[in-house]
Amino acid sequence: MSRDRKLLGAAGVMLLLSLIWGYNWVVMKKVMRYVDPFDFSALRTFFGSLALFAVLALRRRSLRPVALGGTLWLGLLQTAGFTGLAQWALVSGGAGKTAVLVYTMPFWLLPLAYAFLGERVRGSQWVAVGLALVGLLLILEPWKLHGDKQSTLMALLAGLVWAASAVWAKRLRGNVEIDLLSLTAWQMLLGSLALCVLAWWLPSEPPQVTPYFVGALVYNALLATGLAWLMWLFILDRLPAGLAGLSSLAVPAVGVLSGWIELGERPSTTESWGMACIAVALLAISVVAMRGRNGAAAKRAAAEARGRG
Repeated sequence: MSRDRKLLGAAGVMLLLSLIWGYNWVVMKKVMRYVDPFDFSALRTFFGSLALFAVLALRRRSLRPVALGGTLWLGLLQTAGFTGLAQWALVSGGAGKTAVLVYTMPFWLLPLAYAFLGERVRGSQWVAVGLALVGLLLILEPWKLHGDKQSTLMALLAGLVWAASAVWAKRLRGNVEIDLLSLTAWQMLLGSLALCVLAWWLPSEPPQVTPYFVGALVYNALLATGLAWLMWLFILDRLPAGLAGLSSLAVPAVGVLSGWIELGERPSTTESWGMACIAVALLAISVVAMRGRNGAAAKRAAAEARGRG
């Protein structure tokens, strides 16, 4: 497959993933009327993993785990850590604001990818990171003693853990030949078991089995968890880790818009400016990263042409 076709395919998958994940912030917020956050996280990831194993069986692929230790760490980070923290942040945080804070992930990913994957951070990217930090301060408004600081902290930690999982997935895939579908299924199962233990350990009321709860569980298990994480690893497999994170810009935008329309979560003027700063910063970093990628590809092509000559 040519490089352009790979990029085009990754972009199309990212668009669909943005819609699924973006609207899911509203679904996750509303479903907590009927279920504890950790119970729901455990259920959605466990049933999501079963759906992926069913696909493996139907396609007659091996159900054996590969690199079990590395896959376990990926599951603890990507499934247990990220999903649990994000759902916990929604207990008292708004859907749109939580989505924006979680999607500070690319800013954690840039230094992590530089440190562990050797992906260079360009000078102009640091300017955009500074703009994003200004946006984050506008959203948090630390000069005002209001809002739920725990929700904010959990959302930011979710973004950090997600970034760490992206770096770990890139290193794991680079060192070991692992089927993408099998990796997604096993890491999700192992992560969901950790969430099941946590949900069992923490006291909570049994879920209220309402039509919305069932619909939210199906949406999360099949689309936002099983299919979406497979799509995310597909994107991560075809793009540099930093660029893959930055390409998810549309997800928090969909989350903010959905929260505004369905939940009436209208951002304040300061929060709106903060979100705009983050959006511009992410877009700027993405453009710089893409130019760098295109420039590197052009240099390689020229070198190959000289070699043939």
